[in-house]
Amino acid sequence: MVVGKTGSANLRAGIEEYSRRINRYIPFEILELPDVKTSRKLTEEKQKESEGEMMLSRIQPGDTVVLLDERGREMTSREFSAYLEKKTLTVPRQLWFVVGGPYGFSPAVYARANEKLSLSKMTFPHEMVRLFFTEQLYRAMTIQRNEPYHHD
Repeated sequence: MVVGKTGSANLRAGIEEYSRRINRYIPFEILELPDVKTSRKLTEEKQKESEGEMMLSRIQPGDTVVLLDERGREMTSREFSAYLEKKTLTVPRQLWFVVGGPYGFSPAVYARANEKLSLSKMTFPHEMVRLFFTEQLYRAMTIQRNEPYHHD
């Protein structure tokens, strides 16, 4: 789940390519929530709150929510692959990986989250995180199947 559309055609093409590859292994979909329009009247906190309400309206009881957050747990690609394999066997309902808007997540979304993962200690534009994450998800699938994509 992501907030807003990916504006860059190059990033969008990469995300679409990895999404297509992922769907060979597991059902995968990126849910794009409408962008909350920023204005002088809308503070960062209000924007996060509005985005959070949209996110939480899609999440059902029993779903597992993993926030992609710079303060989350870091993993290697192999660790992420093992993590994902375990999740696909143990999550009773839907598994959501959530990319926040430009200001991050609301307190309500943090409270609902089951976990936080970080792609890096560095901060990236949320549109780039979409590409990085879809590539890592594809990489995890190839690692699980011992396919020649990932090199240690």
